Amino acid sequence: MSEPGDVPGKIPDMVPGTAPSAAPGAVLFACGMNAVRSPMAAAILAKLFPGRVYVKSCGVRAGEPDPFVEAVMSEIGCDLAAHRPKTFEDLDESGFDLVLTLAPEAHHKALEMTRTDAVEVEYWPTPDPTLATGSRDQILDSYRAVRDLLMTRIKKRFGWTATPGG
Repeated sequence: MSEPGDVPGKIPDMVPGTAPSAAPGAVLFACGMNAVRSPMAAAILAKLFPGRVYVKSCGVRAGEPDPFVEAVMSEIGCDLAAHRPKTFEDLDESGFDLVLTLAPEAHHKALEMTRTDAVEVEYWPTPDPTLATGSRDQILDSYRAVRDLLMTRIKKRFGWTATPGG
């Protein structure tokens, strides 16, 4: 969402002191398709650090919205019903401090995209829950496992700590 005075295509400056010390100001999560892992990760980071880290997600390919993602993310209070998958080329902004890739093809694309920029790119190998088979409950469990793995990695990487009473 833009604010008055924002420059299109540029990540807004963060208010000093609002980003956690271990976190960069602007983060991009990338995957093979921007339908499952990368939107999950972006929503988790935004939920853990509301208004303190600028976060977006994209994929090598756009993909289609996934109802299993919506289901498991709603369990933790994240509404992804309005998420529309996008590619690297669809991004309206640049200047990310950190790109976190969740699949090999996204990592290669991110390295290619950022080779002339001073951007940190990290690869977090993350299982693809769309490969799960079985009953609806078994498939949902696979998606939950990926969601929880991403939550754990994000908390560790960005230095999240629980606030008293919450």
